[in-house]
Amino acid sequence: MSTRRGTALVTGASSGIGAAYAGRLAGLGWDTVLVARRAERLDDLAARLRARTATSVETLVADLSEPDGLERVTRRAAGDDIAFLLNNAGINGYGPFATLEPALLAKVVSVNVLAVTALARTVVPGMLERGHGTLVNVASQLAFAGGLPPRPLPERAVYGGTKGYVVTFTRTLAAELAGSPLRVQVLCPGLTATEFHRSRGEAPVPGREQAVHEDGGMPVDRVVDASLAALETERVVCVPGLRDAAPVARLAEAELAVRTAAREGAG
Repeated sequence: MSTRRGTALVTGASSGIGAAYAGRLAGLGWDTVLVARRAERLDDLAARLRARTATSVETLVADLSEPDGLERVTRRAAGDDIAFLLNNAGINGYGPFATLEPALLAKVVSVNVLAVTALARTVVPGMLERGHGTLVNVASQLAFAGGLPPRPLPERAVYGGTKGYVVTFTRTLAAELAGSPLRVQVLCPGLTATEFHRSRGEAPVPGREQAVHEDGGMPVDRVVDASLAALETERVVCVPGLRDAAPVARLAEAELAVRTAAREGAG
């Protein structure tokens, strides 16, 4: 498309879903702000996008688990050109809860919960004032795997908890903003062919070239396809690969039954 759409800020843009989503948005005419910890990866992606799409591409190297990094990204997100926020940055901190380092657990919560919330809070008021905007928060299908034991699933108590927060936060925010001009989505991919499982999150995967973890998974382009299609139909919960939305509807029905149980029992 030749018409500029505005500027999209993409966190976790140095690989995987973030890099693929940024490329797709640039191809659709969006200027982009690419945020991640790896400067060389961001520079390489920015050069490719500028050459391929002739859009404006900024890079912002920041660690969202650090107050200074989050503050710098939040300041850029407050710009009146930001019309799309992809809250994609996330780390897993997988491992037995009783032995995981407290510093790593704090990092997981900071990136997966605090940064997502802070950046959403930064962009939503301006989007409402300008009368348009899109917010996509990336969660995980592991948000729905609470009681399942590990093996083959990872040991994931904190990660699953943070992604459960992202799902509930986004769904509740979408309900609050219903009737507004904003599009709000929580993207819940399953196992995806990225390098996500190659690091617990203390440090990013080294090297300039993207890798794929040994478990493979859904190609990132299919995840982006699903998200963009769901935005077009204003579907709040997007689960790539889920062909029938009935399970999401049944989840809402089950939640209603739980919420009304105490009231019915008091009668």
